[in-house]
Amino acid sequence: MLCARPIAASLCQENKAGDETRKQGEKNMALIPSQVLRVAILLSYFSILCNYKAIDMPAHQTYGGSWKFLTFIDLVIQAVFFGVCVLTDLSSLLTKGSESQEQERQLRKLIGLRDWMMAVLAFPVGVFVVTMFWALYLYDRDLVYPRLLDNFIPQWLNHGMHTTVLPFIIIEMRTTHHQYPSRPCGLIAVCSFAVGYVLWMCWVHHVTGVWVYPLLEQISPLAKVAFFSCLTVLINIYYILGEILNSYIWDCSKCVLDTDKAKAD
Repeated sequence: MLCARPIAASLCQENKAGDETRKQGEKNMALIPSQVLRVAILLSYFSILCNYKAIDMPAHQTYGGSWKFLTFIDLVIQAVFFGVCVLTDLSSLLTKGSESQEQERQLRKLIGLRDWMMAVLAFPVGVFVVTMFWALYLYDRDLVYPRLLDNFIPQWLNHGMHTTVLPFIIIEMRTTHHQYPSRPCGLIAVCSFAVGYVLWMCWVHHVTGVWVYPLLEQISPLAKVAFFSCLTVLINIYYILGEILNSYIWDCSKCVLDTDKAKAD
């Protein structure tokens, strides 16, 4: 069953041997074509976003609207990321067999954007949202998700926002090889996102006098600095974890392919 073969084929001119390994690995590691999985995941994110935005919650009417919540920002990131993935797959299919250098150059740009978004945004932010939400929820749900929200957000939508993000991003990593940027560049990008969101939360508090999350109302200014610093470190750890996991999955795939070739010989 073909998975990401069109994408791998478009990169053969750059590294034929490495792309052949990638192509065979992706073929062996998916039960359903990755193109179909991406379309299904993208549609699920559209459904989650539409249902979430349709909810008439007081928080949506205040300064910043839904954009002050990291969960909503993450949903947008995931939807845009999988949109880029689907667009890349379509471009690969349309340019398959084409000898146009310009088309191949545009495809490589799309693949580069897809891989960068996976490394810097989709994986670390997605994993951060899931793990932090459920850790705080299990400790004291009122710190992050007050019981009042149960009157507005159904359980299935809560899990769509805070649970399924993780398996979806693992499926993407499992079925498609992603080229990570250099670690310093990746960490700088992740830190920029984290610091940017912290500054955004501080600005919302400056304008409204209310912190986005109830937890922040209960700790001192010094504790907030320590808390924000720890969270920035944590999201950087998740970036490194994604890099290691991506390498592990596809190094294992290469080993399996090499073993199969040896047996065939």
